[in-house]
Amino acid sequence: METEIELKFLVSADFSQYLRNKISQKKLLQHSCKELKNTYFDTPDHWLRQHDIGLRIRCFDDVFVQTVKTSGRVVAGLHSRPEYNAEHTNNIPELSLHPEDIWPAGKSTDVVQDALVPLFTTNFTREQWLIAMEDGSQIEVAFDKGSVVAGAKQVPICEVELELRSGQTDALFSLARVICEQGGVRLGSVSKAAKGYRLALGAKPGEAKPLALVRTHEEDSIEKCFINSLEHGLKHWQQHEQLYFDRPDLEALLQVRHSVSFIRQILSTFSSVVPRRASAILRQELKWLEREFEWLDENVYLNQLTAEKGHTLRKLDARKSLLKSLNQQAEKLPSSEEVVELMSSARYASLLLDLSRWVLTRGWRPFLDEKSELDMSSNIYEFATRQLDRAWGELSEKFAPELQVNKQEYIEQKGLLGRNLYTGISFASLFDVEERDQYRLPWADLLQGIDDLLMLEPMEQQVAELEGDDKLQLERWLLRKESSILHAMEQTRQICLEATRYWQH
Repeated sequence: METEIELKFLVSADFSQYLRNKISQKKLLQHSCKELKNTYFDTPDHWLRQHDIGLRIRCFDDVFVQTVKTSGRVVAGLHSRPEYNAEHTNNIPELSLHPEDIWPAGKSTDVVQDALVPLFTTNFTREQWLIAMEDGSQIEVAFDKGSVVAGAKQVPICEVELELRSGQTDALFSLARVICEQGGVRLGSVSKAAKGYRLALGAKPGEAKPLALVRTHEEDSIEKCFINSLEHGLKHWQQHEQLYFDRPDLEALLQVRHSVSFIRQILSTFSSVVPRRASAILRQELKWLEREFEWLDENVYLNQLTAEKGHTLRKLDARKSLLKSLNQQAEKLPSSEEVVELMSSARYASLLLDLSRWVLTRGWRPFLDEKSELDMSSNIYEFATRQLDRAWGELSEKFAPELQVNKQEYIEQKGLLGRNLYTGISFASLFDVEERDQYRLPWADLLQGIDDLLMLEPMEQQVAELEGDDKLQLERWLLRKESSILHAMEQTRQICLEATRYWQH
């Protein structure tokens, strides 16, 4: 058994020449080019897939190799999975070639063997180089170009894979950084096998999902919760980046931004044990990317106002002209092509690489003193309650019941409220489900109220464009909307402040 550690990049066909130029600057140990034909097998009920197992037979130069890949992990583009290889004589799978204990319980291997059928194939040309790095590590670089085929359906393959054959993971990331210098690459979190299953099953692109709570357990250390939270954010980021490339969708892009904001907040929340200087460059780049997505809020507000031919504006006599103006405003925002360009840029890829490298190599540890090391190894529970107490203190001060909070004051606290809700994502699963929901949901509603207020801003900008009765009518419409939203928010604020603080029970 081997553990495959590789980085995968999605590239264009013309990237190969740039790749060859970069490789020519390294110490080359081997070079080859071959045609690979791979057939993937599973049972009709996808028993292997259900247990995160991939079974394939690869054929090249009349040599057959049967491979089993079992459950592993993907952090950004880094894939790490146990892999079992066995020489074979044909393209008919034989499960007995591999250790008995790698197969899941519940069905005998004989039953699974008899039910196996070919599901899809991946056929591609692989140009391959074995490179010696400065530190002695050896990395295999592969450029794959071909297709995934399932029946009459097929999708293209155009990928670069870097596999660590020996040495340090750091060397893998160093080479990856060089390959990303020109841009035009994306870290790939979806394997060829996963693409094949989607094609064979006719699966449509998934739907964007809200950022779920981190699965934090009472026995976890602070460092384990820190790592799990970062990996949780990275996984959500890459899943929704892929969703956006599958089908450009505003909600998927919003979830990418949520991931970035969540990771920024993790670094802030844990800064009492992880020195800020350990993540200084990462925080700078995360802030850059968050700013690149600032326009998304305006896009959301304009979409809501113009949806269903401006249904929200139906009581306004100037609805048609307002709708035209709002649509023109929306057209000035970044296009999907510009988003793709950003997500394929060298800076974007480097940020993902550096963040993944930092998590996998525990890049904060060289910055820890003896006390911080001890703190990081201590139990998460007390740390979580302290952080949630701190968040509550900030919120209760800004939204205290005796305060009269106006529209602008609510808007000014949007960032604070969002950051404190992100803090809860790392810790809330430690506590009672009902109590945490009764606490978190009203604060989330209050945040939505702030967005509802901000949605009125594009309409406020339209007031100056109107005259006479149309202008007066829009001003009255805005006043009614604002008053209604603020009234609801005041009621929600009282519920927030009266809610049981779930972490104190």
